[in-house]
Amino acid sequence: MRLEQLQAFLAVAQTGSFQQAAHKCGVTQSTISRQVQGLEAEVGLSLFHRTPHAKLTVGGERLLPHARKICQSWQNAAVELGDLLAGKQPELCVAAIHSVCAAYLPPVLQKFCHDYPNVQLRVTALGSDRALKVLKDGLVDIAIVMNNRYFTQAPEMLVQVLYNEPIEVLMAANHPLAQYDRVPWPELICYPQVVFKDGYGMQRMVQEQFGRIGARLHAVLELNTLDAFRGVVRQGELIALLPHSALLEAVPDRTLAIRSIAQESGNSKVSAISQSAIDPTWTREVVLVTTHDRMQIPPIAHFWNLVREFVPPQFDALKVGKSGN
Repeated sequence: MRLEQLQAFLAVAQTGSFQQAAHKCGVTQSTISRQVQGLEAEVGLSLFHRTPHAKLTVGGERLLPHARKICQSWQNAAVELGDLLAGKQPELCVAAIHSVCAAYLPPVLQKFCHDYPNVQLRVTALGSDRALKVLKDGLVDIAIVMNNRYFTQAPEMLVQVLYNEPIEVLMAANHPLAQYDRVPWPELICYPQVVFKDGYGMQRMVQEQFGRIGARLHAVLELNTLDAFRGVVRQGELIALLPHSALLEAVPDRTLAIRSIAQESGNSKVSAISQSAIDPTWTREVVLVTTHDRMQIPPIAHFWNLVREFVPPQFDALKVGKSGN
């Protein structure tokens, strides 16, 4: 049973004539007759009495309300799909890591709302692993996250690398590690740390790094907001390993200090860490992710392009060292 057969059947039922039905549908009468005959052959019943006025048979009367519902459902679906392709979707949902939401998304959001005022933009700050999970489940349209290839290597995923950013140390301004321009790993691992909660890519990344160098991560507190990290670290001994973009708001705070991590183990406690285990370029990769099919939808494609235009940062904006924050 094909849609055009049902449409031909409805046209004849509405007009009472094969000829008028052909005129209504913009096809030949033989085409209408062939479609109706094909439908009759499929259902195994005559649908019309072949008289000067085409009248429905009992089988035709039974089929009529079902044919109307099927054709109306298809028409509704065609309208919705047309609206989708025309960019008339009701909302666009984005999941992004906290640092991107705070530092880089505002101009993107402002421009998108100007360009698509009738699309409700919904942005949720989530950890990377959680954001990729909800994208995979179809709950959001785009994710901006720390890359996790367990999720992003799926064939339906479209991934654009935005930037790689260094991992740095956040501490109180009077912390013992503030004496270093670049904190040596053997010194860094001696202090208790505050880390992101489970489900955040940064927690996994820090744990993996400590595992590579054979050190124990002394994580005493888990948090999920950058404000909380700054507030806790400001109090004293705790430190935090955070990406560059998460530290931008800490730069002008004189109660805090930000230091790079030394690429070499240094002279103290050399035996504590194998030099070969230290990653000289410890960074996190931030990516823009959606699915290939979503890029056919104009508002999603537009948001994607805006992120690519506005988000990539310049990392020389953060100057850290022994004398400053």
